[in-house]
Amino acid sequence: MEFETLATGYGLLEGPRTDEQNRLYYSDVRGGGVFRRSPDGRIETLIPDRKFVGGIALNEGGGLLVTGKSLAYWDERTGQLRDIFASWEGKPLFGLNDLTTDDQGSIWTGSFGCDIHTFDFKSTPPPGALFRIDPPGTVTKLWEGIEVTNGLGFSPDRKLLYHCDSTTRAVWVYEVRPDRTVSERRLFARLPEGMPDGMTVDVEGGIWVAVVGGRGEIVRFKPDGTLDRREKVPAKTVTSVAFGGPDMCDLYVVTANNDQRELKGTVFRTRSEIPGLPVPKARF
Repeated sequence: MEFETLATGYGLLEGPRTDEQNRLYYSDVRGGGVFRRSPDGRIETLIPDRKFVGGIALNEGGGLLVTGKSLAYWDERTGQLRDIFASWEGKPLFGLNDLTTDDQGSIWTGSFGCDIHTFDFKSTPPPGALFRIDPPGTVTKLWEGIEVTNGLGFSPDRKLLYHCDSTTRAVWVYEVRPDRTVSERRLFARLPEGMPDGMTVDVEGGIWVAVVGGRGEIVRFKPDGTLDRREKVPAKTVTSVAFGGPDMCDLYVVTANNDQRELKGTVFRTRSEIPGLPVPKARF
């Protein structure tokens, strides 16, 4: 794969997502901000100061859902943020990371069990959990014991939910029941090197995972969990991936660095011969 550089100079980028106009949304976890890049290369700052946004969802009727210390709805007309999910069992959340949406417009996201941004990763962190948030804000805890929650995505038939757990260096999978609860998670695949971060799914059910560490790459697993492809990226800390473009064959890759150090966190674009699976919009 050949990688085209679209934007540089950021901290740790996350949350890529594209809309019908092929505009790319992404966040800077460290530096703060949610951004939107138009196909002509123009970049807007939508939410200037919000840090730790690991996941972004487009909302039916406009606006965005973003994670961080809470799950919040951003109204593009007013520029205001409104918390949807900020505490659990009477206690403030340490933070929510990556997310995905289902066909009912609900958000599926994982929480941290401690302040992950000050954690040294030399020991196992306190576990976080997997939640489903249904419009307008009903929260259901689905699973516990997730060390460092990261990428989430559904299989094409919506019967499986994939979940990257970074410090276990693995991608896990749950069966999704008809009532939208989940079975006990089981191992789907382990990475050949590094830790899994964000992920996305293609129309064939292939799982594309961004890899932090190792040689700096994205990897594709087949639906049976076997390793299919390893694609080197011009960065060591590859944080997330998302499909877009008119044919859903553009593959956007965001990072926390670049092989050219002065470029820092970077947005790359490449092409896949397999189209991506569209992600439904939220309905908040």
